[in-house]
Amino acid sequence: MNSKEKQIKYESSNSYSTLNKLTEDTKHIWLVFHGMGYLSRYFIREFEEFDAKDHYFIAPQAPSKYYQSKDFRRVGASWLTKENTVVETENVLTYVNAIYKAEIKPILEKHNHVKFHVLGFSQGVSIASRFVAKYSISCDNLVLHSGGIPKELEPLDFKTFKGKAWLLYGNEDEWLTDEKLEYEKGRALILFSERLTTLEFQGAHKLNTEALNKIIFNTTA
Repeated sequence: MNSKEKQIKYESSNSYSTLNKLTEDTKHIWLVFHGMGYLSRYFIREFEEFDAKDHYFIAPQAPSKYYQSKDFRRVGASWLTKENTVVETENVLTYVNAIYKAEIKPILEKHNHVKFHVLGFSQGVSIASRFVAKYSISCDNLVLHSGGIPKELEPLDFKTFKGKAWLLYGNEDEWLTDEKLEYEKGRALILFSERLTTLEFQGAHKLNTEALNKIIFNTTA
């Protein structure tokens, strides 16, 4: 058998979605990563109830799109699979960092009052956590919402992280077994130590904006 797999580098473009306007009155910038099966333009609608004057949302788009049904109508997307994961991760993080440098970094350098939040939902947790780790991103809150933390991450990857980490999950999440929950709690505690807060909410595997408001005001009450 003479088949051989090779690799090549090339330039690529990808879209991303935003919600609200970035102005002098903006108080919070959010970089939010959707779960598997979403498109960013639909995922970002989950945040429409937040005050448009105070909050600006950026939702990167997972690059691997696919049809979700046999009628070829609904399109979903995935961040990564087990196939060629290392290279694909590098591609995704390079794309996300381009968004960060274009949209977010200049604002944070100019305005000290703006809070920056990074959120990953479901499969998006893997990208949010890897992004903050790889580029030593300084954010006020890193929200790990209903997803798994990559196994390769270590405490040293977050040695410069000075914000708060939140492990957020629903008590009726159909994808979350007791064993899985205890494992993720343990992993998060190892990575973030005293910077970690675990927050459980009443509900299933769905974005919980009520819990996110608690995070904004830094309270678990």
